[in-house]
Amino acid sequence: MYKNLLLNKNIRYYLIGGGISRLGDVLSGMAFLFLAYDLTESTTLTTGMAIAETLPYLLFGLVGGVIADWLPRKKLLITLDFIRIPIIFSVFLMYQLDMLHYWYLLIASFSIQTIGCFFNPAHRAVLPMITKPDERSLTNSLNDTVTRGVTVLSPVVSVWLLSYGAIYFFLIDTLTYLISVIALLQLHFTEQTQSVNKSIKGVFFAIADFFRWAKSQVTIKQLFMFTFLIVFFNTWVWEVGLLLALTEMSSKSEELYAVLQGVFGGVVIVTNMIIPFFIKKMSLKHYLIGAVIWGSGITYYGIFYHVEHFFIGAILVGIGLPISSLARIFLIQAKVPENKLGRAFSSNAFLLYSANTISLLFFGALAAIIPIQLLMTGSGLVILMISITGLAVHTMKHPKFGRGFSINFFK
Repeated sequence: MYKNLLLNKNIRYYLIGGGISRLGDVLSGMAFLFLAYDLTESTTLTTGMAIAETLPYLLFGLVGGVIADWLPRKKLLITLDFIRIPIIFSVFLMYQLDMLHYWYLLIASFSIQTIGCFFNPAHRAVLPMITKPDERSLTNSLNDTVTRGVTVLSPVVSVWLLSYGAIYFFLIDTLTYLISVIALLQLHFTEQTQSVNKSIKGVFFAIADFFRWAKSQVTIKQLFMFTFLIVFFNTWVWEVGLLLALTEMSSKSEELYAVLQGVFGGVVIVTNMIIPFFIKKMSLKHYLIGAVIWGSGITYYGIFYHVEHFFIGAILVGIGLPISSLARIFLIQAKVPENKLGRAFSSNAFLLYSANTISLLFFGALAAIIPIQLLMTGSGLVILMISITGLAVHTMKHPKFGRGFSINFFK
């Protein structure tokens, strides 16, 4: 099944370009932090660099979706990659000339992430244009597998590159953007053209127009609401809480955390590869079932709160999270018109970054007065409550689903 799909030239080059570009993004993201600390030896300024990598998505994420809907997407993607090449290479060049300063690094990082705000929704919006409806579940699975595989692979590549110096991350990233351009040039598809008011005022009108439309779409509205809430209760307990808990339990917390993330990534990849064999057309019920499994994993390692149980919980999260993630992407592709896809994916990203940021701030403050185990358990139970309630309501509205659950679940 996967072999036949990869015979499609458009899909093949889309996955190659996206995977290579993602590897460069991950490597340069780490390199900006490494170099910031090397140049300043300041945790505060290094934190500022981390903020520079996330702030653009809160400022320009929604705008990027509008531009992705307004302009020809293939041309836009190639142009953005060409702009990123000299920015990334300039960091490498200035370091070699001993002219690199923290503020230039900060501006370069902010610029690269800002470009990503425009590139990512356009790239996501291309996939439905190069696939048939019955190919999307499988293609989404492959795309997510490549992305997750790159994330798992990047620490291995980074360890090798660090033996030469973090600055070489930027040289590799420059090459990845060049390969991405070559892959994008191989894509061939027909794009719709639309006449719109392309102005600053028109951008805000376009954003408002999308949210008015989304408000009238029950499935999309519920999907965005569930996504924000579940990600909010997941981010801190998964990204920070686990590391802090391991620090309390072991002197090798960083090594355990890295292994835990590796196990999680491996389970996600396997789940991504298996899902399309059973689920051809995903729906909100699949999103909520995935969220139930996801929440069960967090609740499990929160209740039992020991290293071996963290691994069991991570496996459950690694099964549930990709089911929800693939269902969310499939629903956006299926329910949103082509001329609104860019705004749909940028709105989805904006919600994710907003939920991540608020979660880190909120739970970070609570962790000073509430035990980590209690925060984990409480967050997992809330995710379970939200997803089970949503699933129950969905079942009542669709009684056929409830009666045929055991037989038709994967149909």
